[in-house]
Amino acid sequence: MKTARPTRPGSSAAMRLNGALPIAPAIRLSRAPGPSPRGEAAAEARERGLGKFTPGDFEFEVRRSYAGLGLRTKTAIPKGACVIEYWGRLLTKDEENTSNSKYLFAIDENTTIDGSPRANLARYINHSCRPNCEPEIYRKRVFIMARRNIKAGEELSYNYGEEYFDNHIKPHGCRCIKCDPERHEKLNGG
Repeated sequence: MKTARPTRPGSSAAMRLNGALPIAPAIRLSRAPGPSPRGEAAAEARERGLGKFTPGDFEFEVRRSYAGLGLRTKTAIPKGACVIEYWGRLLTKDEENTSNSKYLFAIDENTTIDGSPRANLARYINHSCRPNCEPEIYRKRVFIMARRNIKAGEELSYNYGEEYFDNHIKPHGCRCIKCDPERHEKLNGG
């Protein structure tokens, strides 16, 4: 089991897992539609023996956030729980290098997940220097795990890694709650 990180910045493909998403109308989904780790897919995961990597039955909401759009939980999530799966089409190295997707996630040297389908709610999880989640790779799949207890209404986040941070976030200034608490006070009406 590896700790997952966004794809290598500096490759020829577009920025990956860009926390600053374009502003768009809020998407409110209680359950992730389509081929997601919920419902039938979660039952399949249990049958296939994914154990701790079986996503819980949590409800989410995509809303405005400090970095554009973000994923918030509508239900409390316990520490150690599998929150959600980052899913999408698997790309080869050649496909990754020619992709224009912003939601690429490297799972090994030769394989990358293109998480661009809007039904992939995990694509809305933003970077934080003090994250409440962390991605883990298991059987060429990326699962987002809770690092601590997460309260209902809290935005989900994980650390995108040092290389991605240095190349894509640091030049524009990190907007996470640890690095820019004033922005969060204003955003939350404080």
